[in-house]
Amino acid sequence: MDLLTRLATRRARAMVLAAVAAALLAAVLGAPVAGRLTGGNPDFVTPGSGSVLADHRIQQATGVHADGGVIALVDTGTPVTDPRAHAEAGKLARLMASDPHHAFARVSGFDQGKDPALVSKDGRLGLVVGEFRAGAGDHYQDAVKRLLHLTAGDRYVRLGGSEVVGEQVVGTVQHDLERAELAAFPVLFVLSLWIFRSLVASALPLVIGGLNVVLTLLGMRIVDHFTPLSIFSLNLVTALGLGLAIDYSLLIVSRFRSELALDPDVSRAIAVTLHTAGRTILFSSLTVSAAMAALFVFRQRFLYSMAVGGLLVAVSALLVALLVLPALLRLLGRHLDFLAPRRLHRALEKPESTDGGWFRLARGVMRRAPLVAVGASAFLILLGLPFARAQFTTVGPGSLPGSASSRAVDDTLRARFPADPLEAVQVVVSAGPAAAPRVEALRDRIARLPGAAAVSAPVRLDGGTWLIQAAPRAPGLSAQSRQLVKDIRDLPAPGPTAPTASGPTTSGPTAPAPIAPGHIAVGGQSATFVDLEASLLARLPVAAAIVFLTSMLVLLLMTGSAVLPLKAVVMNLLTLAATFGVLTAVFQHGHGAGLFGTSGQGALDATQPVLLFAMVFGLSTDYGVFLLARIKEARDSGVGEREAVALGLGRTGRVVTAAALLFCVALGALATSRIVFIKELGLGTALGVLLDATVVRALLVPSLMALLGRWNWWAPAPLRWVYERYGLREGASRTPQEAGALRVAADEP
Repeated sequence: MDLLTRLATRRARAMVLAAVAAALLAAVLGAPVAGRLTGGNPDFVTPGSGSVLADHRIQQATGVHADGGVIALVDTGTPVTDPRAHAEAGKLARLMASDPHHAFARVSGFDQGKDPALVSKDGRLGLVVGEFRAGAGDHYQDAVKRLLHLTAGDRYVRLGGSEVVGEQVVGTVQHDLERAELAAFPVLFVLSLWIFRSLVASALPLVIGGLNVVLTLLGMRIVDHFTPLSIFSLNLVTALGLGLAIDYSLLIVSRFRSELALDPDVSRAIAVTLHTAGRTILFSSLTVSAAMAALFVFRQRFLYSMAVGGLLVAVSALLVALLVLPALLRLLGRHLDFLAPRRLHRALEKPESTDGGWFRLARGVMRRAPLVAVGASAFLILLGLPFARAQFTTVGPGSLPGSASSRAVDDTLRARFPADPLEAVQVVVSAGPAAAPRVEALRDRIARLPGAAAVSAPVRLDGGTWLIQAAPRAPGLSAQSRQLVKDIRDLPAPGPTAPTASGPTTSGPTAPAPIAPGHIAVGGQSATFVDLEASLLARLPVAAAIVFLTSMLVLLLMTGSAVLPLKAVVMNLLTLAATFGVLTAVFQHGHGAGLFGTSGQGALDATQPVLLFAMVFGLSTDYGVFLLARIKEARDSGVGEREAVALGLGRTGRVVTAAALLFCVALGALATSRIVFIKELGLGTALGVLLDATVVRALLVPSLMALLGRWNWWAPAPLRWVYERYGLREGASRTPQEAGALRVAADEP
């Protein structure tokens, strides 16, 4: 902090010019990353799983991608035998066949009369299915974009299928993100103006936030060069980047103003601000970084991309807040409140009477500590009860708004066709031609399973691979369909009959292990989801342990207490439970879903609790650091236990509330998205932050600290030694004048 102080006070102009140059460079090099990132079904696939193995084996044997391709629904208002319907089918087939990259391996349509499943039960709707060539790579997306463009004006055709779902999800997310940013920025500026009471000061958080976002985009561009990242991480980068920058700016600026109110020496104010608020921001960034880094344990591209984005955002926010913002404050000095109306010209964190509202609240809570602690805890537990019966799903057509063509195609397939080809469970058997009787027996056993509606005859894809397709009785991704996948996997294999070498093969370090002779692999969307759930559950304990232990270590190094970190973990879990409970009530059961432009989906997206666990836990610890830092500062100055709590809450109450309000706007803007799982992310994060900044920080923290008294600061001897040896304590390098100024600021009345 001494080094940062010297840079800010002696090299302020150079630091600001360097920041401007870095921002321009990052904007030029980092902004194009939005066009490079991809998204869709591959983001939620579990590498090395049974479903991936099955899909890969089908592609090896047939040369056709196993995702089902593009499903075009033809509805001319006439029976499918009408010449107009046949003309539409022929036009679609020609469009697919003329793809410039030859992305389609084969096209089948209802007009060919070979597959009755391509005709609706009433004979008035038909399907044309274009299956992608295996190994076409990025050309899948190009082909889908081309088809969507060429059929945009055709009122008889709607496109669906997994690749179309992915393309429309990505397009909708990008459009919604731009709209959310345009809506959030004016609101954030108006709120900042109301909070900071100065036009200049209120612009600082948005300037710092913009710099944070562009620097993070540059970092993502670099990382994406080495490993592909999901485009969905851009939502997190933008919202979290703005939110953290606003939080840190508010903390720095409010402390700077408070110090200027004690002494007009700008250099002294920056020094004390960095040794107090700067240190708090360092701890805060460590907790958020650790929480987001825990997502690296998951194998899905969606989650590790969020880990990359969150980690880059937290580190960038720390650097910008401690390097650039103090230099800006040094240049602005006492002109920080320039252009502020005289009647609103009031320092946000000016030392106030200890009779203020936040002081009275803290003392009132501590007088009734047992009642408040029990009541606040019961309230959070009550909110969390619906989560006990939560159901889960994954990204699919149901995640899109009703206006999306793939959503309409999916709804029509479920309602009017014998079966949805995308919902078929694909059973891949590795066996030679001589195993035909045993493969047929396996097909009979699958047909007798309670979740199977219809099972196709085995088809030999090549000399060593058979395919059996089972249509589930219940919709895909439902609990019954997932159980069918598990039941099939539990069936005995048909026996070890060595396959003959035939068909295309793949070798090299990236190729999945082959299916052992006589064994089966199960694929399809339900199997993919089963593997996703199993992978998340298996790795969640490791991620949780990383989050818990790193958060506790950071709080130990900051406070020297073993009790406060444990208490913080418990309170964060209560916040998470309440957040998940509300999300379950809204998005699964539909209570109040209309307020967010959606309806009950019957389930939560399976990745959202994992992502929200990391984000809300990290941000909750973040606000806890803000409060505990001021409580410890007051206590270290010689103030009594209860009065230190009152001073800590009194001095941070407005700051934490204002920061939470701005953060809720920045992240809550994502709840306006038309994609359901993005809505869940926006509402969940905003709600978690709001609950933590109000119920937890204003009620639970002071009440529990009052009940525990001096035991709040207890630690066993080994942990006390760790704190004494490695703990980061403010005040070690302060001048006597600075230390005296802090004591004056925290003195009891």
